[in-house]
Amino acid sequence: MVVKSSISDLDAQIEKLKERRRSLIVKSAERFARAAMKSGLAEMEIADEEIDSIFEEIAARFRKEEKREPDGAPPQTRRPADDGTGTQSEVSHDG
Repeated sequence: MVVKSSISDLDAQIEKLKERRRSLIVKSAERFARAAMKSGLAEMEIADEEIDSIFEEIAARFRKEEKREPDGAPPQTRRPADDGTGTQSEVSHDG
């Protein structure tokens, strides 16, 4: 059975999706802000252009690692999601 959607139904769905998108953007921004605070980057004077370049390099590195995954296998996560306990794990900065 085909259900017809009215324009107002579609508008409501669009608004829900827009709100969901806004929520995902905020959560992503909070995640990166926490990482910047933990690492000390938030206190450093770094030009926006340099930060953009650094993030592009990081993204390229992770994209390259994803391509090395065996065919059909989902990419492995680096660490468990932050559970809010406040514990910090040690991170090697040796590169």
